[in-house]
Amino acid sequence: MKRNVELVVISDVHLGTYGCKAKELLRYLNSIQPKTLVLNGDIIDIWQFKKSYFPKPHLKVIKKILSFATKNTDVFYITGNHDEMFRKFTDFQLGKLKVCNKICLDIDDKKTWIFHGDVFDASVQHSKWIAKLGGKGYDLLIVINNVVNWFLEKMGKEKYSFSKKIKNNVKKAVKYIGDFELTASELAIDNHYDYVVCGHIHQPQIREVINKKGSCTYLNSGDWIENLSALEYNNNEWKIFYYDEHKDSLKDDTAEEIQEIDSDELLKIVTNFSQ
Repeated sequence: MKRNVELVVISDVHLGTYGCKAKELLRYLNSIQPKTLVLNGDIIDIWQFKKSYFPKPHLKVIKKILSFATKNTDVFYITGNHDEMFRKFTDFQLGKLKVCNKICLDIDDKKTWIFHGDVFDASVQHSKWIAKLGGKGYDLLIVINNVVNWFLEKMGKEKYSFSKKIKNNVKKAVKYIGDFELTASELAIDNHYDYVVCGHIHQPQIREVINKKGSCTYLNSGDWIENLSALEYNNNEWKIFYYDEHKDSLKDDTAEEIQEIDSDELLKIVTNFSQ
């Protein structure tokens, strides 16, 4: 039985990279029936795209997203820095699928501003080659981390996250996350938004921000590399969905096929976008 959810936000999936948890994401997507699905940037990692590495589970995620858009789900693809090539298709719409740089929604009379968040990242805006180099380093770190975690699981020990350890202990990383959240929230308050929803920093979060001008709720959907998280809005409430907390209850139906979409043709389309 699929769960009906009013709004789902996912970001930072990074399809086409070794760190992407496409099988887990597919299990999650197969378990829900969202009224609105927001893909908040960095869904396909065009920066690191290689035709030689785009496995079937990654293609199945794209198929699943397209199948949502051909049925009863409004799908918004918000562009991020890793899939910035799609920005030339801003405002493109096909059925219920729309490509955009940001969206503003009214959710139960609450003004909601959703965008990826790379606009706040000076390294992306002004020194793109540095950001890309950092992306490759991060991908390598995740690959090494996956190998270490495989051995830890075999020994019956808990998984360990190199990236989270760095984020939580390096002062500059902690400050960057704090500055990012505060900047997004203050801009939202200035523009009279009740909710501001971002991705980009791979840090799931829901928190109230208050300043002299007012208040808003800052939300971040996290990622599908380490946190395996999504934001869900249902019955007037926001929640963070963590795959690891629910994986035992999710039906393993990742073999589900969307027959009307050919995988080879889909890969050709992705390849063309990356060039």
